[in-house]
Amino acid sequence: MSVLASAALIACATVAQGQSLESAKAAYKRPDLIPFPEEARYSPQTATLGKMLFFDPRLSGKQNLSCASCHNPSFGFEVPVAGAIGATNKPLGRKAPTVLNAAWIPTLLWDGRAPNLETQAMGPITAEGEMDGKFPEIIGRLNKIPEYSAWFGKLFPKDGVTQDNILTAIATYERTVVAGTAPFDRWVEGDESAISPAAQRGFDLFTGKAACAGCHTGWNFTDNKFHDIGIPTKDVGRAAFEPDDPRAMHAFKTPGLRNLTYRAPFGHAGQFADLEAVLAFYETGGVARPSKSPLTRPLRLEAQERADLLAFLRTLTAEQTRTTLPNLPN
Repeated sequence: MSVLASAALIACATVAQGQSLESAKAAYKRPDLIPFPEEARYSPQTATLGKMLFFDPRLSGKQNLSCASCHNPSFGFEVPVAGAIGATNKPLGRKAPTVLNAAWIPTLLWDGRAPNLETQAMGPITAEGEMDGKFPEIIGRLNKIPEYSAWFGKLFPKDGVTQDNILTAIATYERTVVAGTAPFDRWVEGDESAISPAAQRGFDLFTGKAACAGCHTGWNFTDNKFHDIGIPTKDVGRAAFEPDDPRAMHAFKTPGLRNLTYRAPFGHAGQFADLEAVLAFYETGGVARPSKSPLTRPLRLEAQERADLLAFLRTLTAEQTRTTLPNLPN
């Protein structure tokens, strides 16, 4: 082969690699708008009311727990424990999933039992082991608070304080909880200096050899599907709702990866203390059983590759911004 032909082949390969990288980056580009359902369009006033309700412990049975008790903004809208403490003063069996970017999640919670944010909001409020609230009592309590009564009267003039209107307001606020711009996003937009060479190599591993992108896709880094990745557990996961699907046993929702730095421990029950523990688990390939996803295989990484992959994952965290707590009505 001539020198010119060899040079041409190398040039073509380089162009193809560049195009492949740009295509991979484009798949993770941030969206421009938050999606709101037609029946619950965004309004800043409804979001403000929802934020007050999200942080108000008076929605719980003993008036001592709020949604934010398990979804704390300081910890990526999670809490840094395997199982949050609910109304019974006992840890819950699963880790509280983040509220971050919930507007883009079609079915919510680890097992997908909530088809939308309104349903999701109702679950913890009324669950005995979580907030143990009862809506007739909550409605009566809020109606006795003049400022809340005025808010509901203005935003929902037909019926005021109702269960549906409470949940609509909370869900509206939750849809505004969006992870900020991370170094990775700036890199995707063309700032080559936004992330380190090690993190760039880590992205190549993430989308290539390590096959993380098989499940962690899109700007929120989740396919929004359910997989058994081989974590030792007695929890049946999605199988509780799809008993006829053998792959649903021990399957849990793929979590998004935004703001990971604030969100440890990891796993549906907080099994992994940090990202290093997560990678160590994937290197084992998980427990072999019929339901385990074929996408989960032993991951063979060199020490440098492991460091590169961790460097990349840390670029998905935006600079933490302070969430201003609402002034709750008296």
